Amino acid sequence: MRSNRAIARAGVSMAATLPMLAGALALGIPAAHAADNPGRNALAGTKPVWATAKADKGATSNRAQVNARVYLAGDSAGLAAYAKAVADPSSPAYGKYLSAKQAQARFGATKAQVAAVKSWLKSAGLKVTSVTPHYIAVSGDVAAAEKAFGTQLHNFAKGSKTYRAPARSASVPAALKSAVLTVTGLDNAPHKANHKDQLPPPDAVFKNSGPFSSYYGSNVASTLPSAYGSKIPYAVKGYTGKQLRSAYGAGKYTGKGVRIAITDAYASPTIAFDAGTYARKHGDAAWKTGQLHQVLPKNYTKTKECGAAGWYGEETLDVEAVHAVAPAADVTYVGAASCYDDDLLDSLSKIVDNHLADIVSNSWGDIEANQTPDLAAAYDQVFQFGAVQGIGFYFSSGDNGDEVANTGTKQVDTPANSAWVTAVGGTSLAVGKGDKYLWETGWGTEKATLSADGKSWTGFPGAYTSGAGGGTSKTVPQPYYQKNVVPKALATANNAAGNRVVPDIAAIADPNTGFKVGQTQTFPDGTQRYSEYRIGGTSLAAPVIAAVQALAQEARGGKAIGFANPTIYAKYGSKLYHDVVDKPTGKDLAVARVDFVNGYDATGGLSVSVRSLGKDASLTAVKGYDDVTGVGSPAPGYVDSYRRH
Repeated sequence: MRSNRAIARAGVSMAATLPMLAGALALGIPAAHAADNPGRNALAGTKPVWATAKADKGATSNRAQVNARVYLAGDSAGLAAYAKAVADPSSPAYGKYLSAKQAQARFGATKAQVAAVKSWLKSAGLKVTSVTPHYIAVSGDVAAAEKAFGTQLHNFAKGSKTYRAPARSASVPAALKSAVLTVTGLDNAPHKANHKDQLPPPDAVFKNSGPFSSYYGSNVASTLPSAYGSKIPYAVKGYTGKQLRSAYGAGKYTGKGVRIAITDAYASPTIAFDAGTYARKHGDAAWKTGQLHQVLPKNYTKTKECGAAGWYGEETLDVEAVHAVAPAADVTYVGAASCYDDDLLDSLSKIVDNHLADIVSNSWGDIEANQTPDLAAAYDQVFQFGAVQGIGFYFSSGDNGDEVANTGTKQVDTPANSAWVTAVGGTSLAVGKGDKYLWETGWGTEKATLSADGKSWTGFPGAYTSGAGGGTSKTVPQPYYQKNVVPKALATANNAAGNRVVPDIAAIADPNTGFKVGQTQTFPDGTQRYSEYRIGGTSLAAPVIAAVQALAQEARGGKAIGFANPTIYAKYGSKLYHDVVDKPTGKDLAVARVDFVNGYDATGGLSVSVRSLGKDASLTAVKGYDDVTGVGSPAPGYVDSYRRH
C-alpha cells in the first residue's frame, strides 16, 4: 500500500508499497440521511473526493460489470466502545478479552441482518458471490448496482486516467441502515479485474559493498573527507539479532509461548530455507519444526502490477527480524493474494476470525491522501474486532518522512494513522563494542557523493533521500491516549480540536545502520542462490517492535497485551524508553557508504557517499514525544515492566 515503496533495494528502505486505498477513521463512517433520496440512508464517504462535477465524463455503460463488497455493521458502536475499554488499563474491562466466536456473536451481524441484506441485493439484480462474517460480496452490471445503491455511476477523470465512481453517495434502504456499515468497489480506482497468475522467481540480486563497520564506529573512514568537522565511520555491515536484543533490553526473554503473525502480499517460495540458513549463520536459535507457518490464498493476482517478487524480500525481512529478536515465538505468515485493499483486508480478517496470533506485524502502507472513508471503516472494524480479542496490530509509519519530497504535500501514511493500531516510527541505531547501546537518532537521511578528486563531499550535506514517516493526520481525530502526551502544536497542526499524530513508538529503521538479511536471489547468470545484504525502512522497525512486544507478553505470563497504545502511552516519560533526539552526542552525525553501482559487484564501479543521520525532512526527533519516534524506543526495563500488568 505505500504507493510504490515495495522494494527500494539499493538500501533505501523496505517498507513494501502498493496501490491501495486505506484509511483510519476513529470509529468508522457515520451514517447520514440523504434529503434528495427519501426512504434511504446515505453511506458517507462512498463518493470519492476526486469524483467532482468538473471531472465528470458522463454515465458509465449500464452493461459494465461491478464487483462490490457490502460491509456489515453489526453493533459497530458497541464494538468500538468495548475495544476501547478492554485496552484501557484504567478500565474495569481491561484485559477481559473475548474469543473470536464470542466477539462475533456479541458485535457481529445477526443472521436476520445478513438475510435482509442479501435479499435486498438480490432483488436489485445483483448476484451474491460470497458471504463472510464481515461482508457480502456481489457482482452485477452497472444498472443493478445503481438500483441497489441509489446512485448513478459515472466516469471521472483522475489525473491522466478515467475511473468509475458514484456521482453521489451510495445509500441503502432506511430499514437496513443499522445493518450496513459501508460499501466498497463502486469506484474502481485503482482496482482492476482479477486474473489467475503464478508467482515469479526471486528478484535480481542485491548486495552491499564494503568497507564496513562490524559495530558502530569500529571502522573509521580515515582516508575519506571529514563530515561535520570529524572523520566518520563506515556504515555497519548489518546488525544481527544479538545486537538488537541487547539494544532493546530483551534480557532472558525469547517470546516463548507467544504467537506473532506477519502480513504481506504473496509469498516467498524460499522463506523456510532462507530463514533457517540465516538463523544458523548468525547465532539465532534454530527454527523448530512447526514454528513457522504460512496461510496462503488459493490463487495470486496482479503479480506484475504489484511487483510480486519484490514482496519476497519484505516477507524475508519481517520473518528473520521477528525471529532474531524473539527466537522462540511462533510465527505465522499470512500472504494476501495481491497488494490491493480487498486482499489485504481478507488477510487481516483471517488472523482475527481464527485468532491466529496476538501480535500482528504489518510493513505496508499508503499516503493518507489516497485513503477513502469507506475502506477506512472496513479496516477499523477489523482492528476493533482484534482489540476485543486481545490482538494488537503494528504498522510501519512510512519511509518518506513528511511525504513532501514524495508527493508535494505534507501528510502521514495509512493504515498507520488509524487510532486503533500502533504506528511504528524509525531510528538510526548505534550499537557499539560488546553489543552496547550507544544512542539513536530519528531516521532521516541526506546524501552527498564523493567529489571526483576524492577531497570533498559534493554539495554536502546533500539531498534528502528517505526517513521515518510521521506527522499529524488530516482526517483522524485525536485518540484519548495521546492527550496530555502529544504536544498541542503537533496535535492541532491540522485541526484546532486535535488530530491523531504518528508514530506511537519507534525502533531501528535507517538502512545505513540497518539489519542484515539472508535471501535466495537471482544472480546475473540466471542462477538462484542464498546471499545476504543490509536493509532498513520502517518495514524493519515494525517487526522489531512486534518481537519486543512478544517478549513483553512472555514477561506478563503469556497474557495478551492486545491493542497496546493505551499501555505504551501510560509508560511515557519513564526510563523505560530511550528518549530519541536527532543530536544525541551534541553534534551532527554521519556515516560513509560504499555501494556497487550495479547493485551486486564491482564490475560496474563503486559509489562513495556520506549519509547524514537525523535529517527527516521537516520532522524532528526532540526531547519528549515527537513525530519521528513517538514516545521513543524500548529501553532495558521496558519488557520487564509488563510483569506488573
